[in-house]
Amino acid sequence: MPSEIENRSLKGAFSERIGGLVIFDYSRVAMDAMVKKYQQKFKRVREEMDRWDELQSRLLSQFTNASAIIERLQVIQEKKHYGALKCINGIQESVLQKQMDSLNTLLLSINKTMEEFHGIILSLQKILRDGWLLVKGGSQQLSVKQLRQRVGVKPCLADCLDGIAKLHEMHHAEYLLKSSVVSALPKLALKPSASDLGALHQLLVDQPNIPREEVQFIFDIVFAEDIC
Repeated sequence: MPSEIENRSLKGAFSERIGGLVIFDYSRVAMDAMVKKYQQKFKRVREEMDRWDELQSRLLSQFTNASAIIERLQVIQEKKHYGALKCINGIQESVLQKQMDSLNTLLLSINKTMEEFHGIILSLQKILRDGWLLVKGGSQQLSVKQLRQRVGVKPCLADCLDGIAKLHEMHHAEYLLKSSVVSALPKLALKPSASDLGALHQLLVDQPNIPREEVQFIFDIVFAEDIC
């Protein structure tokens, strides 16, 4: 039978081996836990994107209404279109003022909508920043190999970080485009152009900076285990 000293040696070697296994298992468990945290962040991103879609519908409606008023302004300013009503004193100025008031109200509403879009950009920016803190804020810095490590069909941490960064970049670029389109409305009110209004409306509809296929591809990678 082994002596007490030999028993202690065997126990130490066994503990070290078990300790090694525990560390290895913990590494995988910790990585899996981090992936789940990122998936929760992507669910928050999805919530923000749902809000974005609601604002998109609202903005399109507001822009359509504002465009209709702008297109009418040129007609309103020509007396020949009033027929028998042109004999009424101040009718032209009254109609024009009413339309301008309606347009100003719409422009204020559009600006409010744009502020809400900007709020979503700030939320996505915070989610991205928090995502980076998950891998950089710990006591141990993860290596590139660890960031690229995969377990089954689950995404690696690099996939999660890249995905959030791309979604933030897409929506930020689209927000800047929308801001440019909206800022053109007051200028068009001074010099109406149906073709220009139509082109700007189509830009808002298309949202060229947020390609649906690429967005879906990112979510498919992050939630691949739900698809399988």
